[in-house]
Amino acid sequence: MSGGGCAAGVVTVNAVRVVRFFSLLLVGLALGAGLAHLFALPNKMTLPGDVYLMVQQIYSGWALLDVLAVGGLGTLGVLAVLVRQRPRTFLLTLAAFLSMVAAQAVLWILSFPADRATEGWTMLPPDWPILRDQWEYSHAVGAGLELVAFVALIASVVLRERPTPPQDGQYGKRHMLLKFMSVH
Repeated sequence: MSGGGCAAGVVTVNAVRVVRFFSLLLVGLALGAGLAHLFALPNKMTLPGDVYLMVQQIYSGWALLDVLAVGGLGTLGVLAVLVRQRPRTFLLTLAAFLSMVAAQAVLWILSFPADRATEGWTMLPPDWPILRDQWEYSHAVGAGLELVAFVALIASVVLRERPTPPQDGQYGKRHMLLKFMSVH
């Protein structure tokens, strides 16, 4: 019945590959949106109110991109469970997951209230420059956190675990014979 263990191992390896692929895809796409905000920031900070309001309309519908971040969170959570027996991979995957959680926290705690106060940037209240700064800088922080998540996820793929020394009996009779014959 050793074939059953092998099949389960293959399923687990394939599951890790599929979930890792979707984690990289979703986190990478979420990062792309975050970097778009970050790179636009310097050009938008000095715009007068009416122009800033007009420029903000390019983000109409971008709330749907939050699905990418939420999907990335979900796949990272599943991936962390799947790789929990590999310490280095697990810690890097966990770091990616926690970075994405932090990016979402920044979005909902700082960016979303500014969106609500300006009715989706369709009107400017008297304190709009403060709201603009809050919105722009929170998106910049979110992009930084998504970058940390993406780098940690890539590192979890490219950094291999250190091999563990074999346990007695792990390699069968031939290994035991060689071990018996070795001189210590």
